[in-house]
Amino acid sequence: MTNPLLSTAALPDFAAIRPEHVQPAIQELLAAAQAALDEAVKPDTPADYDTLSGILDTATERLGTAWGAVGHINAVADTPALREAYNAMLPAVTEFYTAMGANEALFAKYKAVLAAQGKHLSAPRRQALKHAVRDFVLSGAELQGEARTRYAAIQERSAELQQQFSEHVMDATDGWHHIASAEELAGVPQDVLDATRLDDGGHKLTLHFPVYLPVMQYAENRALRETLYRAYVTRASEAGKPEWDNTGAMREIVALRQEEARLLGYANFAEVSLAPKMASSPAEVTSFLRDLARRARPFAEKDLAELRDFSKGQPLESWDVSYWSEKLKEARYAFSDQTVKQYFTAPKVVAGLFSIIERLFSVQITEAAAPVWHDTVRYFQLSCAGQPVAGFYLDLYARPGKRPGAWMDGVRSRWLKPTGEQQLPVAHLVCNFASPVGDKPALLTHDDVITLFHEFGHGLHHMLTQVNDLGVSGISGVEWDAVELPSQFMENFCWEWDVLQQLSGHVDSAEPLPRELFDKMIAAKNFQSGLQTLRQIEFSLFDMRLHGEPGAEADVQRVLDEVRAEVAVLVPPAFNRFQHSFSHIFAGGYAAGYYSYKWAELLSADAWSAFEEEGVFNAATGQRFLTEVLAQGGARDAIDNFKAFRGREPQIDALLRHQGMA
Repeated sequence: MTNPLLSTAALPDFAAIRPEHVQPAIQELLAAAQAALDEAVKPDTPADYDTLSGILDTATERLGTAWGAVGHINAVADTPALREAYNAMLPAVTEFYTAMGANEALFAKYKAVLAAQGKHLSAPRRQALKHAVRDFVLSGAELQGEARTRYAAIQERSAELQQQFSEHVMDATDGWHHIASAEELAGVPQDVLDATRLDDGGHKLTLHFPVYLPVMQYAENRALRETLYRAYVTRASEAGKPEWDNTGAMREIVALRQEEARLLGYANFAEVSLAPKMASSPAEVTSFLRDLARRARPFAEKDLAELRDFSKGQPLESWDVSYWSEKLKEARYAFSDQTVKQYFTAPKVVAGLFSIIERLFSVQITEAAAPVWHDTVRYFQLSCAGQPVAGFYLDLYARPGKRPGAWMDGVRSRWLKPTGEQQLPVAHLVCNFASPVGDKPALLTHDDVITLFHEFGHGLHHMLTQVNDLGVSGISGVEWDAVELPSQFMENFCWEWDVLQQLSGHVDSAEPLPRELFDKMIAAKNFQSGLQTLRQIEFSLFDMRLHGEPGAEADVQRVLDEVRAEVAVLVPPAFNRFQHSFSHIFAGGYAAGYYSYKWAELLSADAWSAFEEEGVFNAATGQRFLTEVLAQGGARDAIDNFKAFRGREPQIDALLRHQGMA
């Protein structure tokens, strides 16, 4: 039987991938990639863009696609055997990419290509080469002797630790449950009761978000809320099982990053992280965050004062905030998330999203056949003028063995291969919504709808690119602090009346969202936006300080406490160990980059203001956004994409206005 990871078919056979396939396939592809690297750096191999791409990109793209498929299955259908197979090959894959990124001979070839051909290459290829040369430096290509050896060891150990951190969070989330009686769950929505009910009439509560959040919002039993809150905020910490404690992993990850920075000649890892980003320095980022905190603080203080006043002297600990906030929102705006949820069934929302994409960007979306990893996963083809341009998998529902959160990831990128064959981009769009119960469709909260639009924005960035060079195709080569622009931009559609009419249909009556309820949602849109903004700034400033102050890893809790003392108005209890499950920065690529959400929010709000001015479904505006932002991928600097679309530099006014803090 053919190893599915070695297939050259247009789509990976996810249904056929088994743990025993991983080692032989990845070893074979690593050997081929190493042979290609050896060929590329030979003295008699011409320093020519097409020659090097034909040799090296062909082999490394196959390796990357196969390893990406293994990593994906490990994230969405984790089993002990698959995890073992993935971790067994992780050091070898990391070692190869680390060695290639620091290969002096290859670095010299790229510099020679840039010098000889730079002026004559297309703009995307020049950009890809510039990025490659920069990344060689950041990957230790200029290091010698012991420093080079140590750099490689740091990369390998860091990859192991980040995978370990992620596994601990998943295991700690999957490994906790609480059996509650129906009486204990007074106030909790019926769909959550149905989804958690056991045969004996009890209810199995977990820390997965579709269960955790509604319990925190609606459960009248304060002791139950405290039980879940304590379990959730101490996941993967010393409060749980020792084998899931991320304390040591956090310290070592950050210490290794600081050591890497010193080897590369930087003062701290934050400087390394920002080298390929829009922001120029840690000082610029912290100044941006503190300025935003200053603007948001009066609104946050007002939010908290209103909550204290509404709770009328009742305790307001961290496990009470979601409950009383939901009560206040219901009292003030006369609706609840649960009421809204009845109007958003997953099939209707997905169909409405597709309709908007088709209308705005002149594409067509149709379901197609493809091997999938779970029977709830669907595959779609995206076409333009009848011609396929991309594909994507949609995996919407939470389940055991699936990593928490929501994300977009590339299966493969758009690429005009050296053979002349056009490779089309394919994406994964993954969420963790509550599954359908019985014969009724899954119900989405409005926040779930926003999440789906957000991830689809990333998907559009990946799929609608017109760039044919791997290094800058789709989201590749896009500055990390600008990569959220399309995703956050798409969230704005979820607040438009005409759009919600397309997305909504009551689960029982099929009636669309009533205007009265929509008006209340709009009135509540910026409910507690001050508190939410400060919370994001708290995480961002903690991340930047942790990676910008060598030695901070020795007392991670102290850094977080100091940040909270500076910016927070709502300080969590001392036992809170949020950082132990902060996968974004310890295992997800956002190290010294979490500020990117707020940074890109400024860009996306200002971009959306063009649609507010010219019409939400204005075809010309949509086409301009497609042409100047989505289609460009990383072929131009993000600021140039923005200015080409907007006609000017970005301004903060739209962000403050959209969040009710003007």
